[in-house]
Amino acid sequence: MELWTEIRRRVLTEEISKRQACREYDLHWQTLIKILEYPDPPGYRISQPRAKRKLDEYLPIVHQILKEDTQAPRKQRHTATRIWQRLQQEHGFEGGYTIVREAVQQYKQVRQEVFLPLKHDPGEAQVDFGEAKIVLQGKQVSVSLFAMSLPYSGVFYIQAFPKENTEAFLEGHRRAFEFFGGVPKRISYDNLKIAVAQITGSRERKTTKEFLRLQSHYLFQEHFCLVRRPNEKGQVERLIGFARKQFFVPVPQINSLEELNQQLEQQVLEFQKKRTKDKQQTKQELFEEERKQWLPLPTRSFEARRLTTVHADTQALICFETNRYSVPVEYAHRQITVIATIEEVRLIYENKLIARHRRSWEREQYFFEPVHYLALLERKPGGFDYAKPLKDWELPECFAILRRRLERNWPDTGTREFIRVLRLLRLLRLLEKHSLKELTKAVEYGLTIGTLEVDAIRVLVEYQKEQPTQLFCLDGRPHLKQVAVQPTDVQTGKNAIYFLL
Repeated sequence: MELWTEIRRRVLTEEISKRQACREYDLHWQTLIKILEYPDPPGYRISQPRAKRKLDEYLPIVHQILKEDTQAPRKQRHTATRIWQRLQQEHGFEGGYTIVREAVQQYKQVRQEVFLPLKHDPGEAQVDFGEAKIVLQGKQVSVSLFAMSLPYSGVFYIQAFPKENTEAFLEGHRRAFEFFGGVPKRISYDNLKIAVAQITGSRERKTTKEFLRLQSHYLFQEHFCLVRRPNEKGQVERLIGFARKQFFVPVPQINSLEELNQQLEQQVLEFQKKRTKDKQQTKQELFEEERKQWLPLPTRSFEARRLTTVHADTQALICFETNRYSVPVEYAHRQITVIATIEEVRLIYENKLIARHRRSWEREQYFFEPVHYLALLERKPGGFDYAKPLKDWELPECFAILRRRLERNWPDTGTREFIRVLRLLRLLRLLEKHSLKELTKAVEYGLTIGTLEVDAIRVLVEYQKEQPTQLFCLDGRPHLKQVAVQPTDVQTGKNAIYFLL
């Protein structure tokens, strides 16, 4: 470069002539002309690509293989190595692997898709699911990440759920809207089966019933991307990868998903304080500006749940997502409606709540409520010690004492009488008045005073709940404040009030 600059300076400032420069620097005339034309060396320039003599006749075959790959499964497409092997085996190709690899690379580069940068107006959002690994109670598991991104402000929301399904989809929306304090006017989605029941056209979709319920409650407008065009919601696509690297490295070790989700909300709030690259305001400032154009939150709360119907079997169990949950034995062989949320499973028969269980995300597990089987055990008391639903039912010690005394006093019916006492627990639960704690106190008191019958224990439970009568309050009753009652003279009985018993 120093010699190039020196020659140009001396010739162009007419310090020396062109012929003199050729003689002094031993240059060809065309080389000097090139130096004078370009301020710096232009480098090697080829007028046309070099011919690939060994590969040229095979290029149509390579291009045809790559063209057919576009219709093949994504994970079963040809690599450059496989194409080279096929050329050798099927067509007698004698060239090396490198020229085949370069031809494949050039073909793909020319046809690689280019995306148009999109403009995002305030009030738009994008939603997607991703996946991450965590250590939950010492065991490594996969969780589904619900992500909602606001492209205009750069604000986002992340929550972890045990599984990507309808309940998580609905619950993620509810939490995001409550976290943001409003509802975006337009939300973009993939064509996920949770929301789309059928693709009826380029942009037309038949949505699922649960998605329509969500949309009817929050009143936002939906936008579904074209098939295999996730770039239409590219920001939330990138957000999933960003969240994995930012929030899940190192792998979180937690005791519950609630703990993880609380941490995620705090981390999201910290990121809102940062500034967007192409804007001067912080994400939080842009979000406050954007939220003015949002829809308000509905006054009624939205229940994120999924409904399905199942059949209770001969063991008073229903099967929901491979897990089995018990119902009272009188509802065996009935059609049961399942209302499933993230936290629990509610079982309904003819608009009546008959059972509720904590939701399990494991597979092929059994969940019994012992009191559901007590009515059956009252008819079959001999199976009390062998009943699987009662295997892990830990009752206070006073119940074991009560059973021994009942069986000692009434050898033939003592076990059945004890089961009747336990059935009290279900009756009291249905009335939503008492719990196992109150029943335990009543049993302990009954043992103390020697009362073992079920009716007496029921009276003791009700007695514990009785409250002393309080003074009558005259607040809000101004007409009663005008009434004056003279004090009673206990000696003469004057002004006394007599009740006929």
